[in-house]
Amino acid sequence: MKHIRQLGRPWLPLLVIALLVPLGCSPVASTSSPSESSSKKTETPKKGSTSKTPEEGSTSKTPEEGTTPETPEPPEEGTTPETPEPPEEGTTPETPEPPEETPTTLGDMVEIDLDLPAPAFRGTPVPLNEPNVAKPRGKPRGPFLAPKGTINLSRGKPVTCSDPAPAAGEVDFVTDGDKEASDFGYLELRPGTEWVQIDLGQKSTIYAVFLWHNHAEARVYRDVIVEISDDPDFLESETVFNNDYDGSSGMGIGPDMGYVETSEGKLVDGRGFQGRYVRLSSRGNNVDVKNDDDKNHYTEVEIYGKPGT
Repeated sequence: MKHIRQLGRPWLPLLVIALLVPLGCSPVASTSSPSESSSKKTETPKKGSTSKTPEEGSTSKTPEEGTTPETPEPPEEGTTPETPEPPEEGTTPETPEPPEETPTTLGDMVEIDLDLPAPAFRGTPVPLNEPNVAKPRGKPRGPFLAPKGTINLSRGKPVTCSDPAPAAGEVDFVTDGDKEASDFGYLELRPGTEWVQIDLGQKSTIYAVFLWHNHAEARVYRDVIVEISDDPDFLESETVFNNDYDGSSGMGIGPDMGYVETSEGKLVDGRGFQGRYVRLSSRGNNVDVKNDDDKNHYTEVEIYGKPGT
């Protein structure tokens, strides 16, 4: 007891500690508060940074200020890299130039003026007993269109024929330009298959052949055949029209229809074939043979095309 008194009360804290340690309590020797102790286990991020988000200025999730990573960089001032440069003034490199203006919608085709004769009769009756005859249009023919530069190649050109002694007229009548219906204005050849032939003087490109038989009345001429050749004997030729439906003229069966003569004449497509000579054949007409009028008549032939090749 003497020693205890001498020590005074310094032993009291030690006694308290000895009593509290077995109970699991922390010594009170620490001067930190509970809030300060917990802050040691869960640190607070430093200012300017976060544990879940990138640091300030990072572009991992948020683009840097003033940038757009998903969009291409804007072009330099005055350029358009994604768009073709504008054409120079007065040019259109991406668009073909329009075609030259033409009088019609058929490219370089133009209307050719025809000097038609006066009609010699009214109406266009069709012979009832004549086979393979097309029904008349009952209205004027449309305009004749041909390439630019097309002319009448046959005017005044020499003519020959298969009949050595024509019954009437002259061979020159065929290309003299007179197409009027007249008993004295046509070349008359004997009955049967006969022909007239025109020499154009040089090989030419032929677009159309116009043919007038005797159109003073509504006659139908049989086996009308039009050929183009570079050979005067027509050993080789191009047939551009043939209405011989039964082959009776010996030049093959033709696919074309017969027709009734009118003042408009017959327009035959030349198809652009080339040749110097044009031959036109026929085998009389439908008038009763008892009247001795089953002959072949040629009033005028006009051949349209371009001279030379």
